[in-house]
Amino acid sequence: MSQAAEDDTGTVDAAPRRRGRPGKDQATVLREAIDLFNEQGYDATSMGDLAKRLGFTKSALYHHVPSKEHLLQAALDEALDGLSEAVATARADRSASALDRLRGAVRGSVEILVAHLPAVTLLLRVRGNSPAELAALDRRRKIDADLTALVADAVAEGGIRSDLPPDLISRLLFGMVNSLTEWVRPGGSRSAAEIAAGLTTLAFDGLLAEPTQAS
Repeated sequence: MSQAAEDDTGTVDAAPRRRGRPGKDQATVLREAIDLFNEQGYDATSMGDLAKRLGFTKSALYHHVPSKEHLLQAALDEALDGLSEAVATARADRSASALDRLRGAVRGSVEILVAHLPAVTLLLRVRGNSPAELAALDRRRKIDADLTALVADAVAEGGIRSDLPPDLISRLLFGMVNSLTEWVRPGGSRSAAEIAAGLTTLAFDGLLAEPTQAS
C-alpha cells in the first residue's frame, strides 16, 4: 500500500515512504523531544534516540531541527516565556493591591505549569551543563527576583506577615508551585484553575498578616 513520504524539507508528499510512520511537524518533534529528555535525561538522549522515537532516519530529523540543543532551547523558552509573562502581567496590574498582584503571579504560574507541564518539568531539571541551560538559569533568577519584589511589596503594604524575609517567603511559596511537577499529570481529574485556586488558598491563608489587636 502506498504511504505518504517526507521530502528533504521535512514536509509530506504523496510518494511512498520506506518507513511506516507518517511525517511529523516541528511542534510534534519538539513534544516528543521534551518527553524523551524528561524520561532519559537531556545528556543521555541522542539525536539517534529521538529519530528512532519518531520513526525517522537521523538525516530526516536534521531536516526538522539543526541540533539537540536547539530543541532544548525551544523547550526551555516555552516554559520560561509563559512563566515570565505570568509574573510580568501580575506586576503590571497597578489597580490591584500588592497582595493581589502576588496572588495573581502564583495563580498564573500554576496555570502555566499545568498547561506546559513537560516543558516546565524539564526546566526545573536543568543544571547549567550547556549554554542553553546557563541562559535558562539566568532567566529563572530574573523571575525569582521579580517574585521576591512582589513579596516585598506585599509585606510593605501590610498584606502579608513581616517576620519572615521576602526572599525566603518567595522560595517557599514557589517551591510549593514547582512541586506540582511531581504529581500533576496531563488529563488528570483536577483542572489548572482548580489546582491554582487550591494552592493560592492554602498558601495565602498561612501568609496573611494578623489583624492588629485592640489595646
